[in-house]
Amino acid sequence: MRFSSNACLKMYLWFKFIHIFFIISWFAGLFYLPRIYVNLAMAAPESNEYERLMVMAEKLFKFMTPLGIGALLSGIIVPFTVNWWANGWVHAKTSIGFLLAVYHVYCWVLLRAFRTKANRHSHKWYRFFNEIPVILMIAALYLVVFKPF
Repeated sequence: MRFSSNACLKMYLWFKFIHIFFIISWFAGLFYLPRIYVNLAMAAPESNEYERLMVMAEKLFKFMTPLGIGALLSGIIVPFTVNWWANGWVHAKTSIGFLLAVYHVYCWVLLRAFRTKANRHSHKWYRFFNEIPVILMIAALYLVVFKPF
């Protein structure tokens, strides 16, 4: 990676810093929200526990949504600062970011189903669902570290 000036290097480092911050924060929510869903799926819909978990899930979703937007936007900006768009791994990583955004939106769909007490999935299903961002994170990390293509 070559930089035409010290200013370009600093800009790249700042956007990378921002992207890493948003990714770490967003993933905390992507990992924890489905764990709340596991507990919601096991709680009786008319119980106080269910309502308490609903409040937690709704607050977490509202908190993590701007973090996800920040992660996606900064993830698109970083390759522009270093002219990486010609590299195939960047396109693959961007696709993973898109899949994570789809996962995030599906978490919202599931949250609405819990709010209306229309959940159709078992707590075991949510345990598997919770592993999707882990797999996508491993793939993205592989692409960033090894830049295979």
